[in-house]
Amino acid sequence: MLGSSLAFAQKSMDDFQVQVDGLGCPFCAYGLEKKFKEFKGIKGVQIDIETGDFSFQYPSEKSLSLTAVVQQVEKAGYTPMKTVITRANGLVETDAPLAAVDQGVAGVVSKKMFVAGNCEMCEARILKATSRLQGVAAAAWDAKTKMLDISYDAAALDLASISKAIAASGHDTKDHKASENTYDGLPMCCKYERIEDK
Repeated sequence: MLGSSLAFAQKSMDDFQVQVDGLGCPFCAYGLEKKFKEFKGIKGVQIDIETGDFSFQYPSEKSLSLTAVVQQVEKAGYTPMKTVITRANGLVETDAPLAAVDQGVAGVVSKKMFVAGNCEMCEARILKATSRLQGVAAAAWDAKTKMLDISYDAAALDLASISKAIAASGHDTKDHKASENTYDGLPMCCKYERIEDK
């Protein structure tokens, strides 16, 4: 009987995974964890400083929202790049951009663009910059090739606007460079080799 009660208790927890930008040291991780301890009942907090992966479990009956999680990360002084919630009932919620798009949709075009970057945190930052643009249908960035595959509504957006938005997030493209201040603010693992001016 006790075993079945424990199994039920485990199933009644929602799983949260957040990609956090700006974690540079153990003290940063401690500050983030301390901020989330304000959510009474939080369990299994794990933080990987190198990748920015932050995960925890929270009682499903409290229905902690994606918005509340994002706001709590921001209150701690960090930038949430991607959030995925797996509810106890199996439902998944995320603010990540779509990974695929129906190429048959009228007006949607697919292009490739070089975007400088190094790691998963870079990927999350680049995809967040594109997902904020109205007209983007899907985007995927490859850390090995540094190529961004992006599908967007050509009537609402152009490559120049996409390139500018990515550069504003801290990543050089061949047409637009990130400002020195924005680049300098990136975590050490994200300090890619700058694109030289021609």
